Amino acid sequence: MATPFRDPASTEPDPPDDAADPALRRRELGQTSARSLLLTVLGEFVLPSGEPVWTRALLEVLGGLGVESKSARQALARTAGEGLLSSDRDGRRVRWSLTASGHRLLSDGAARIYAFGRPATGWDGRWLVLLASVPESRRRLRHRLRTRLAWAGLGSPAPGVWVSPDPGKEPQVAAVLDELDLRGMSSSFIGHYGGIGRPADVVEQAWDLDRVEQAYQEFLDEFSPDRTTDPAPGPATLARQVQLVHSWRRFPFLDPELPAELLPDRWAGARAAELFSTLHARWDAEARAAWAALATGP
Repeated sequence: MATPFRDPASTEPDPPDDAADPALRRRELGQTSARSLLLTVLGEFVLPSGEPVWTRALLEVLGGLGVESKSARQALARTAGEGLLSSDRDGRRVRWSLTASGHRLLSDGAARIYAFGRPATGWDGRWLVLLASVPESRRRLRHRLRTRLAWAGLGSPAPGVWVSPDPGKEPQVAAVLDELDLRGMSSSFIGHYGGIGRPADVVEQAWDLDRVEQAYQEFLDEFSPDRTTDPAPGPATLARQVQLVHSWRRFPFLDPELPAELLPDRWAGARAAELFSTLHARWDAEARAAWAALATGP
């Protein structure tokens, strides 16, 4: 199965301090750029094939998505500069291969993004609570912690407090703390909600589900068969498949995948996940055939 990439924030340099707000980061993740589209193409087609790809093939696919050649070449150079791609020449032509880091980056997100959106099993009512505070003076570290914990699906109802209704995420959280050297400054608890307050209040404080549902609704509006038709065979299907995956790949970062007991009625995420799965399967063979023809061409 195809393998899109995981959280792009994990490969980029720390942003300027004014980008530390999670809401700003979410908007950034939703934006389309030449580099982010390139990573989608690499993850969806280059990684599964295991073969190098000529510059021309990548430029043609990105061009079909509205990316100018200059921007596409800059995206290639930047991605190679980050150590995700390597290049070799054959005369005047250049072909690109994934490095070990690039392969790992693209592979790490596969299990999560294709398992993402599946109906959750019964919730036992337990919560994971993390206390992890970083001084205001270390804003970049605070941003990295927030980015990684949000990617893990945790929400923050109060400064220094992170929660998840999935206690099984504790090892993943511990790995984040170890990576950032914050284990000695943090504590975790697992247990049922007490008799004070309501779980719904914690959910409202920790996650902006209205914004997440709005994003899901925009996805449904863009790709719903009631509003659009299937693309023509060949390059059009290839481009549409890239757009589909590119639009979907941000939801594992936006959506904490709460159990049904904590979600609003008729949660749009369930309908969006079903639509993504249906369309990806419908367009997959034709998109791969179009890619193979392009990648192996002269």
